Order: sequence, then structure tokens, then C-alpha cells
Amino acid sequence: MSGGTAPTTDGAPGRGAPGEGIPTASARTASVARTVTDVLQPRNVLLAGMLGIGLAAAGDWTGLLWGFLGALCAGLVPAGYIEWERGRGTWGDRHVVDRTKRAPIFFVILGSIGAGSVVMVLGNAPTGILLAMLALWVMTIGLLAVNTVWKISVDSAVASAAVSLLAVVHSPWWIAAYTVTTAVCWSRVALGYHTVAQTVAGAGLGAATTVAYVFG
Repeated sequence: MSGGTAPTTDGAPGRGAPGEGIPTASARTASVARTVTDVLQPRNVLLAGMLGIGLAAAGDWTGLLWGFLGALCAGLVPAGYIEWERGRGTWGDRHVVDRTKRAPIFFVILGSIGAGSVVMVLGNAPTGILLAMLALWVMTIGLLAVNTVWKISVDSAVASAAVSLLAVVHSPWWIAAYTVTTAVCWSRVALGYHTVAQTVAGAGLGAATTVAYVFG
């Protein structure tokens, strides 16, 4: 890495501010990585994933409504909270590169998913979408715990969870969509937000969400 290694807020060497610390990446590569990470950010992935999970769980169009509620609570509300805090000047962008400032986001996610799950229980939502919500809630607990000591990748975890859950409720062929998860992991590393290990760990935690269907 030219110019030496830049420390990150969590002490991991070789990663500095977004876009820095990329040894040989051209401006074009960085631009592609930025597009990938923006298009496949958690709120977008969860919107597509939860709609698909809800449709499979219900077996008809009503599942789309439950899926949207799940996406709203797991992805859209937290994204809105981040934008609100950005407007207040709390964070520079949605990535919140300083892991020590991420705890409030995780608590918002936990509260929002919990509230959505209560609504689903009261509304007799399909079991499949409830299991997905439980899986995401537990995953968030894991992300919060790890984040206290290490900057695990949330984007990678969400991208992996969406694919693995779709593979369980729809068809194993959905595993092919892990190319999307891989693209997210690559973009996070290329932009200097995470190390390879942090994205792999996030993807592994996301894949573990399928355990909810084993015991559910």
C-alpha cells in the first residue's frame, strides 16, 4: 500500500477513510464498487428479499404485504434513522465507519424488528415470514456483540441472509444469488470500509439465519 498503512477506527491496519488505502484500484474500479455498495445496500436487499420470503410464506399476494412490513422494520426504518442522524450531523454518511458509534443503529433495528414481529403475531402472519424476522433479530444481536470488539460487515451479513433465506423458502437454486453477496463483499473491501475477514465473517453470520428454519 503506497504511503504506508492508514489505521481505522477499530484499529485494523490497511484501511483508512472510504476510498483510501486501495493499493492498485483505479478510479473506475472505485466507482464500480461505490455503485455496487449503494445499489445493494441493506435496505434495498431487504426490500427485495423480504418481499420474496413473504410471497413464499403466504403462497399468495398477501405475502407481499407481510414481506413489505418485514422490509420496513428490518431495513427501511433503520435506514431512515441513519438519514435522520446524518441530517443532525451525527455521522458523515450511511456507512458509519467508526464502529464505536454504531450501537444506536443496532438497537433501533432490534426495536423495529421486534415491533414488526408483534404486529405479525397479532395479524396471524405466515410462519415463514415470522421465522425470517426472528432470524434477522438474532443476527442483529450477533452483529452488535461482535461490533463491540471488531468491525464486522453489516452489508455482507444482510446480503448473505437474504440469499440464504430465499434459498430455504423458495428453492436451493437461490444459492446462485450468492454472486450478489460476493459482489457486496468485494465492494466493501475495495472501498476500504472492511477487510476480507470482516466481510467473510458477516456473510457467514448472515448464512446462519437459516438455522431459524431448522428449529422453527
